[in-house]
Amino acid sequence: MGQHTYSVPEISCDHCKNTIEGAVHKTPGITLVEVDVATRTVRVQGDASDTSIRAAIDEAGYDVAGVAD
Repeated sequence: MGQHTYSVPEISCDHCKNTIEGAVHKTPGITLVEVDVATRTVRVQGDASDTSIRAAIDEAGYDVAGVAD
């Protein structure tokens, strides 16, 4: 099981947090999603590919600026 932390500069509130967590959690293989509004990061654990995680964040309406691992 892998863990990745993504930088998402557009995160600014709890609505952003809930939207991203909901979208990423639907991705097959994801076991944990934590969005930190203060640091504007998304921490993900599971067996999903980087591509599918980025796609879920994108579909939620946010852009991944990079990996913050």
